Amino acid sequence: MQITAELFYALWLTIKLAFVSTLVLLLICVPLAHWVNNTRSKWGVVVELLVTLPIVLPPTVIGFYLLLLFSPQYVLGQTWLYVFDSSLVFSFTGLVAGSVIYSLPFALQPIQTAFKQVDDTLLEAATALGATPKQVFWTVIVPTARYGILSGALLSFAHTMGEFGVVLMLGGSIPHETKVASIALYDEVQKLNYVVAHQFALLLLVLSALMLALIIGLQRVKAQKPRIRLF
Repeated sequence: MQITAELFYALWLTIKLAFVSTLVLLLICVPLAHWVNNTRSKWGVVVELLVTLPIVLPPTVIGFYLLLLFSPQYVLGQTWLYVFDSSLVFSFTGLVAGSVIYSLPFALQPIQTAFKQVDDTLLEAATALGATPKQVFWTVIVPTARYGILSGALLSFAHTMGEFGVVLMLGGSIPHETKVASIALYDEVQKLNYVVAHQFALLLLVLSALMLALIIGLQRVKAQKPRIRLF
């Protein structure tokens, strides 16, 4: 027995989901990490608490509440259905939204750490030369923290690849729509197709190991790179 075309499509759908979710996460987390690191507002702690919750909450709990939130019986789901004439639940778009929420802390925390490690003398020098806060952020902080940003992107990509509870609750197992690799593997085990399940699981294991090796490699490159000090 061999891995079927349907399983390969499930893998492709998973990679697509991880890629789209990671792009959205970068758009959110780069400015959010900077704001959380620097804000003096009491809301900063509340925001950080909320975005960190997915680390400790069971995925099925997150998936259940997102299923309710995205359903047409509630405001968000009703609004989405009215505007786009499609449902958020049991759709690829819903999976993206759920994946972004579920993987948010895994992208945010490495970026936060990278921003905190930017040398203050670089920021002071840029400010002394007349750079605005926005220019300092985009021309000094972001380029200097690029390895941390990339690590956050890879970590969230890998985390999305391995999702199960959230995608099961939000998307079910609709072929070519919401049936991602983890769900497809579970279905094969339920069918007692252990040979195919083993082959597919091994493929996912190799892909996960490769992504983890990239993350470790980036961390080592960052650790070995000398820090630039102006004074």
